Amino acid sequence: MDFELSEEQRLLRDSVDRLLADHYGFDKRRAYLAEPEGWSRALWSHYAELGLLGLPFAESDGGFGGSAVDVMLVMEAFGRVLALEPYLASVVLAGTALRLAGNEAQRAAILPRVAAGELILAFAHGERQARYDLPDVLTTARPSAGGWMLEGAKSVVAHGDSAQRLVVSARTAGDRDDPQGVTLFLIDAAANGVARRGYALRDGTRAAEIALSAVQVGPQDVLGEPGMAMPVIARVVEAGIAATAAEAVGAMQTMQAMTLEYLKTRVQFGRPIGQNQVLQHRAAEMLMALEQGRSMAMLAAMMVEEPDASERAHNISMAKAGVGQAAKFVSQNAIQLHGGIGMTEEYAVGHYFRRVMVIEHSFGDTAHHLSRLADRVG
Repeated sequence: MDFELSEEQRLLRDSVDRLLADHYGFDKRRAYLAEPEGWSRALWSHYAELGLLGLPFAESDGGFGGSAVDVMLVMEAFGRVLALEPYLASVVLAGTALRLAGNEAQRAAILPRVAAGELILAFAHGERQARYDLPDVLTTARPSAGGWMLEGAKSVVAHGDSAQRLVVSARTAGDRDDPQGVTLFLIDAAANGVARRGYALRDGTRAAEIALSAVQVGPQDVLGEPGMAMPVIARVVEAGIAATAAEAVGAMQTMQAMTLEYLKTRVQFGRPIGQNQVLQHRAAEMLMALEQGRSMAMLAAMMVEEPDASERAHNISMAKAGVGQAAKFVSQNAIQLHGGIGMTEEYAVGHYFRRVMVIEHSFGDTAHHLSRLADRVG
């Protein structure tokens, strides 16, 4: 795939890399994990100062009018250092929902504050029974005096424990699995009837279980047309796939570099193990898989704004499956070539392995997307 960055994009990439090089060594990351929210508020402010938090929003909404490729560059840099901050949750997922479904007043009230680092959002759509079936929504919203009343629960909400506002999907009409009748609401995370239980995922990133009990929402907090939210939700998930694909590529790049260095320096029987031709071939295969994954991540980024929904969904599923296969190969070989040290808490490569495995199961795993592709061909 022919893909060349513009001068502005190269400057963006270099600026993010410099910031992370100064603030995100492996020991510093462990310190951020120990902070109350599991990530660095101080670094979040640096992201805001650099313009990263407003990158994908229109200038009229207080942002910088960046593209999905710009977001790809940021997420790839985050993947190289295993960044912990809620960029995916707040800027990419919930931010995309606001950007696509919010009216002018809603965008004006929310997005400039997100861009300034003052407000953190989370996208609460997934439910325990749904797995990867996007229309499977049991949370309900019923008309009440002056608005709506929400009842239900959301599961594994990325950074749902840190967010001040939640973008929540709820069924306002239709039966379970009906693509029609799902509506998005913007609710205060501290509202009466909202209960959150935060926890760390296997890779250290944060998520929350969210229960909604008689949560009152006003008509001004409905995002888009009631009952017509599924196309927006699909776009949010596609943006999430493209972003995490880029993050996985960044993680693969670091794992491949760490493995190559280990092969050069680990000595057995009086010589570096990297002199073994079989291990040299394996390292070359890892590099090939990394570059294949990078091409797929580029495809996903370029397809995020594709107007044809069917073409967009097909290509992003293809990219998700391709990156998942590449990440599995690179990460498993990185662990194998490092030996037992690779899975210790003190050594970084195991943390990268766990992150790409969590990404693999986000927004549909490889098998799910291969099945979608097969259904389309069939």
